[in-house]
Amino acid sequence: MSIAGLREMTDAELAGKSRRYAWRKTPSQVTTAGLWFDLSMSPGNPPPKYWFDAPPTTAKIISQSLDGGFFHGPNTTPDVQKLRLITAMASVVTALPMSMFLCDYLLYYPSCDDSTTDPQAMDNSVTLPRYTDGKGVQAIAVSVAGRTGGQRFYLTYTNSDGVSGRTSQTVTQNSSAAIGTIVTSATATQASANPFIGLQDGDSGIRSIESVTMLGADVGLFTLILVKPIAQIAIKETTPVEKDFLIHSMALPKIEDNAFLSFLCLPNGTLAATLLMGDLKVIWS
Repeated sequence: MSIAGLREMTDAELAGKSRRYAWRKTPSQVTTAGLWFDLSMSPGNPPPKYWFDAPPTTAKIISQSLDGGFFHGPNTTPDVQKLRLITAMASVVTALPMSMFLCDYLLYYPSCDDSTTDPQAMDNSVTLPRYTDGKGVQAIAVSVAGRTGGQRFYLTYTNSDGVSGRTSQTVTQNSSAAIGTIVTSATATQASANPFIGLQDGDSGIRSIESVTMLGADVGLFTLILVKPIAQIAIKETTPVEKDFLIHSMALPKIEDNAFLSFLCLPNGTLAATLLMGDLKVIWS
């Protein structure tokens, strides 16, 4: 039975169906204020997951059992696992205040090439392993090799209604050299404040990416990743911050079996040599 209220939560706690799992990241990249950054490739616990470790533009499933991510315990089916709370802190104030999205990373298309203006077709021989209808699933573009910046691109994709041939908003790449930067983000630029690539009007999710087309050539590579945002937290100072979803939200976010969890963050300066740490508390019933 899924946790629907205080009674179910109390029963789950008394039955020992809750755990806390620590995480720790020490990014080495010199990030830029106002540019979103993916923590997945940063050193620490969990170990880095590199987004250039598979054939280019070929869809690859992401999971806790194969790829790691922030550990949230074994599968709980037939019980349903929920996120009870997040804690987070930073060792120095350099990058603060900093907003963070906790996401379930679902599917990635490695090493899209900045240097060609030909459409780059994706191989979709595998499909979403979780959130299979695509509702709420978003696309991010993570830098895996630096670029000059300033060039634009767009995606074609199948939306959450199963309609193919949809066209994303045309996005502009930033010039950050930091590996792990979300290449389409720049909070000071109109329509670029969001880490997620804007979809065609009326769409709210993606099932698969069909192609990416650069509108101008550059150097560099980026990986497209389909993610499902789960929760949001902000670190404002070096003292730990805790978000208890029982208190601060209308519902506890669901965590799917075998989910790969990681953070997208929006630093206000460089994250290099900053210790980020915290924990996740999960509960299931």
